[in-house]
Amino acid sequence: MINFERVSKRYEHRDALRDVSVEIAAGEMVFLTGHSGAGKSTMLRLLMLLDRASSGRLLVNGNDVATIRGARIAKYRQDFGIVFQDHRLLFDRSIFDNVALPLEIAGFHPRDIGRRVRAALDKVGLLGRESANPVVLSGGEQQRVGIARAVVARPKILVADEPTGNLDPGLSAEIMGLFDAFHRVGVTVIVASHDLALISRLRHRIITLKEGRLIGGVGS
Repeated sequence: MINFERVSKRYEHRDALRDVSVEIAAGEMVFLTGHSGAGKSTMLRLLMLLDRASSGRLLVNGNDVATIRGARIAKYRQDFGIVFQDHRLLFDRSIFDNVALPLEIAGFHPRDIGRRVRAALDKVGLLGRESANPVVLSGGEQQRVGIARAVVARPKILVADEPTGNLDPGLSAEIMGLFDAFHRVGVTVIVASHDLALISRLRHRIITLKEGRLIGGVGS
C-alpha cells in the first residue's frame, strides 16, 4: 500500500532523509524509531503531503503522490487519521465537538455524526464523557480524545507522531494497545516513537532511522 522508493528530503541546511526505500503493507502496523532528528517525522510529513520529497518516489495504493496537487490533496488525506503528541484539542468545545470536527468539515449529516462520534468514544473508553470539556481530562484521556478524533471518519491509514511522548509508562502502554486494536480490524497503523522498550513488546515491525538513513526494519 505504501512504498518509499529511494526517497530523499533535503531542507536548506541538512538532509532529513537519504535514499530511503521501504514498503508498508495494507493493514500492517509498523513503528518508526530513531534518535531525535533521525527522519521519523519527515517520513510522516511526506506521507501526509505536508512536505514533498526532494528525490525518489512515494507511492500510496500504487499512485505517485507527487502527482497529487491542489484540491486533490484534501481528498487524498481523507484516507488518513492523524494523532499528535500534543493532542491539539479545542478547549472551548466539548469532547463530542472535538471528535465531531472532522465529520462536520467533511459535510456528514448530523445524525451520522452523532452515531460515529459515540462509536469512536466507545472504542477509546470515553463514552459517557462526551459533554465534558477536554480541560478536565488527564493527559492520557486527552490523548484518547485525539485518537477518537483521528478514527471517527474510519480512515484506512492511522498515523501517530510520538503519541506517548508526554505520558507515563502505564498510560503509554494503554495508548499503544489502542493502536494495536485498530490494526487488528484492518487499519494500517504507522507510529513514530523513540520508546524502544515499549514498542519492542508489541511485536510489530520496527523501522529504524539514523541520520536520515534506513538502518533496520526493511522486511515485513
